[in-house]
Amino acid sequence: MTINMNTISLVNLVEQHTDELYSWALYKVSDTELAKDLVQDTFVAAAEKLDSFKGKSSPKTWLFSILNNKITDWYRKKVKQAVVMEKNDPGEFFDSEEGWLESKQPKNWPEEESHLLDDSDFQEVLNKCLGGLPEKWNLSIKLKYLSEKSGEEICQDLGITPSNFWQIIHRAKLQLRECVEYNWFKI
Repeated sequence: MTINMNTISLVNLVEQHTDELYSWALYKVSDTELAKDLVQDTFVAAAEKLDSFKGKSSPKTWLFSILNNKITDWYRKKVKQAVVMEKNDPGEFFDSEEGWLESKQPKNWPEEESHLLDDSDFQEVLNKCLGGLPEKWNLSIKLKYLSEKSGEEICQDLGITPSNFWQIIHRAKLQLRECVEYNWFKI
């Protein structure tokens, strides 16, 4: 498909793609104001480079590429800004023989809860639980499970080692499970 470069204008791009870009940004960062800012930054970058756009991809693909780079840059900057002491020692969950403490052992969730991510009330609880994690833990979980980045990419983005990454993921999942069990299942 050849794109007629004479018909592409910033106004058309904004009108055609703002909603989709905003939805994607909101999905990636879970913050409405930040998502709006990232979309705005995407259009500013696109405006600066509109003359150099060659049409080798669709304008939509080009804009999403810019937006994804803006999101990645935001996560990188956020990690470098503040180093949060990682709390919640795994000893909170395990005994000296590395077995589960009885009070912290995962509970079986009801089977009828198989579509929790479709439930807006559950999403609210999950987002609060994610927000309660230390920053690197939160970012690691979001990048791995929401952005579907590889462990190698996440280590590079966050400046951590693979063993540290897997330890962070493990601890974050333990904390999330405990938070969800307490705040959603009330167990």
